[in-house]
Amino acid sequence: MVSLRCKMMVKFEMKKLGLRYVSVELGEVELESPISKSDRKALKVELKKSGLIVMDDKNAMLIEKIINIIVETVHYSEEEPKENFSTILSKQLDKSYSKLALIFSKTKGITIEQFMILHKVERIKELIIYDELNITEIAFKMHYSSVAHLSNQFKSVTGLTPSFFKRMIKRNRKNLEDL
Repeated sequence: MVSLRCKMMVKFEMKKLGLRYVSVELGEVELESPISKSDRKALKVELKKSGLIVMDDKNAMLIEKIINIIVETVHYSEEEPKENFSTILSKQLDKSYSKLALIFSKTKGITIEQFMILHKVERIKELIIYDELNITEIAFKMHYSSVAHLSNQFKSVTGLTPSFFKRMIKRNRKNLEDL
């Protein structure tokens, strides 16, 4: 589950099936008590109809937790982290970063750092498209040490500079009167 809609869908399906839960967080459901195999199967079927899956594999669940933390950190957190992301991830998941990194890269075929950079670049694109902040403000908001660092990372992923991307977006947009 990587969105609030996913959480709402899981809660809805759980209630519909009469399953009681303590909490539903991104990627994790805490049940009041264990559920039967038939209830678990019914839940899987109903969630699948909504495009969601129930994960049974511990490594898959761990990967999902890592992804959720990255999404939360990059897309929804406003405050600057006080520690390295690797430390934050290790503490939240109570596992060594090297173990997390190994499992993630074996499963996803990309490092945690590369995955996080891809998300940061997507968030930067979103902020550029919103056109409410300039590149300097975006660099500050995204906790980059400099505009140059943001620009280099953006260009290495997209092949474009942020300013060229911004001009490209503006060129493709038309005024309503011109339609």
